[in-house]
Amino acid sequence: MNLAAPLARTTPRQIEVRSPFDNRLVGTLPEADADAVNAAVGRARIAARGFRSSTPATRRALLDRLASLIARDAETIARTISDEMGKTITEARNEVRRAQNTLRLSGDAATFLDGEVMHCAIVAGGADRQAVVTLKPVGVIAAITPFNYPLNLLCHKLGPAIAAGNAVVAKPSPKAPLAADHLVRLTVEAGFPADLVQVVHGGADTALALARAPIDLLSFTGGPQAGLALKNAAGLVRCLMELGGNDPLIVMPDADLDAAAETAVAQRFEIAGQSCAAVKKLLVHEAVRAPFTERLLALTAALRHGDPARDDIAMGPVIDAAAADEVMARIADAKADGARCLAGGTREGALVAPTVLADMAADCRLLALETFGPVIALRSFTDVAMCIEEVNASPYGLQAGVFTNDHAVIRHLARELQVGGLMVNEGPDFRAEHVPFGGVRTSGLGREGVRITMREMSETHVVID
Repeated sequence: MNLAAPLARTTPRQIEVRSPFDNRLVGTLPEADADAVNAAVGRARIAARGFRSSTPATRRALLDRLASLIARDAETIARTISDEMGKTITEARNEVRRAQNTLRLSGDAATFLDGEVMHCAIVAGGADRQAVVTLKPVGVIAAITPFNYPLNLLCHKLGPAIAAGNAVVAKPSPKAPLAADHLVRLTVEAGFPADLVQVVHGGADTALALARAPIDLLSFTGGPQAGLALKNAAGLVRCLMELGGNDPLIVMPDADLDAAAETAVAQRFEIAGQSCAAVKKLLVHEAVRAPFTERLLALTAALRHGDPARDDIAMGPVIDAAAADEVMARIADAKADGARCLAGGTREGALVAPTVLADMAADCRLLALETFGPVIALRSFTDVAMCIEEVNASPYGLQAGVFTNDHAVIRHLARELQVGGLMVNEGPDFRAEHVPFGGVRTSGLGREGVRITMREMSETHVVID
């Protein structure tokens, strides 16, 4: 397939993309400097002016065609994701499936971008007037995405942006940019107007250049420190930011312990623990701690980790050796402070073994900070108020999960936990593409989820007649 892609590539410097599992070179892409970024945004502004008057039917058709092309290239894209960021091939295939769903849901949502009509009789002189409120495209959206879901998180920005009538300039993580590059090439084949969707490649300097360019909205997924730097660079431009979490799973005495343990293992060790809403704090009631721990350790021991290209492997490496170093340093710190290592605690290159630690101090780095790695931090409690206090003391507030059938406890947690969402008899990492997703405090600004994002990417316009 030889497609002319709308890529901004103006410098000879190349980004090398290497497999985190065996360090082999899996691709190279030219890095964009500030001039290339500004040129891409300039072209996007022209494309946005032409696309803002497009119909919802046109936008839906484009997104459906793009989803169909992803389906056609599904295995190629899944292999790319697995190669570039170490996700198992099974996990990568699931991401490709979810990305198609995200785009199709975005296309559906384009047909429901409705305003309203309001009477003005509440004010003097307004008896014979009405306000027609509509939603219009903001213009050019900068979409900066992380390495952990290189395809679907871009679709969560691109889909609603196109559904609302905007142009997009994407900047994927330099650690995993190849799937995003493939996606942008497919927009050309799908018939998107020229320059409506472009991609610029690079690291922090490229991201800052994009934030400073004449964009109309910045949508970023990543860490709080980078998010703050980009927000400051963007100035008064509207920002949507998902900045991670330190999410708890609470297991009450009446919980289905088998289901709770299976969820904890699945949602903590998925993509080697590198998910923003993964189970990072496992808070288990003292009454069921022993039987729950037994189940948890059995499932952890059975988890096969290794070469992510193999169908029988459940967990691959973290993104690179530096990330593995940081995870191992936090494990060592926790153990030095008295934590017990019940499983794992070893590494080979970027492959960190599935690890379970117990009895660590609440203020150790492993717990106090978001740890992006396959480590379950197991703590017990006797009163749910202890869980609420610990979760609310964190600077993060993304999502939480609880296993219980006690509706009084569910209502109490829903009322008191300062998080963006509570998942009942499910882990905090559960997400449906159309449902609002995001957090409070350091966890971000605004929400993702195709319908709410589409509105966030629109301007409210009023005509009073």
